Amino acid sequence: MTQKTDFNDLSNRDFVLATDLDGTFLGGSERDRETLYSWIEENRDTIGLVFVTGRDPQFIAELCDGGVPWPEYVVGDVGTTIAGVGMSRKIEPIETLETEIATTWGDSGTRVREALNGHPGLTLQQTAFRYRVSYDLNPAEFDDRALEIVRDMGFDPLISDNRYFDVLPRGISKGPSIQRLVDHLGVARERTLVAGDTMNDFSMLACGLPAVAVGGAEEALRRALEGHDHVYHAEALGAGGILEAIDALNLHRTPGGN
Repeated sequence: MTQKTDFNDLSNRDFVLATDLDGTFLGGSERDRETLYSWIEENRDTIGLVFVTGRDPQFIAELCDGGVPWPEYVVGDVGTTIAGVGMSRKIEPIETLETEIATTWGDSGTRVREALNGHPGLTLQQTAFRYRVSYDLNPAEFDDRALEIVRDMGFDPLISDNRYFDVLPRGISKGPSIQRLVDHLGVARERTLVAGDTMNDFSMLACGLPAVAVGGAEEALRRALEGHDHVYHAEALGAGGILEAIDALNLHRTPGGN
């Protein structure tokens, strides 16, 4: 069974960035991305990096092999994967943190796919996800009875960016999973920043950790975050919004910042 001691210790880092990928860490101008990525690499002794994404481990590995900074940990598959990055840069699930996820989901993939087979507006994604089923969503054709079908089966439906439809184990999403990882690692919550831009980031941004909704965030997310005063709403897009929030919240010295 994989333990946290097999991976990097983030408990002694001054700051941990836990960020969504598409539209957030991968978003914004090329200059802002280069600034953020270089700043992280130059400060690896004080900064920890966690990807919290709907993407699967294979995509993340290919992305990082292509030049994006490697994270120390991954909360992937919309929170249904919790993994560390080993010394060989292999993304390895942390079994102790995935027990509840695996138990809640069981072996439900086939049952979900059968229930939603041919449903209007949904096209099954072919990736072999372990504890979720995901679809591309066509909003012009989508029949929202899919939401009721999924809930009646005991799962949570999630629509994000008006183009993705995920079926998740009940109670499992980015928010609970990043909290579980942060607590497991002994990371100070007040020195952790979560960052996102669409509705599949809502549970993460709303969970009480310091948070930023980057510029250009989905309007549905901004509305859902009303009243969550701990969330910083950045003006800059993507990577630029992350840097803006780190500076504004005084979480770590940034390039040209405090």
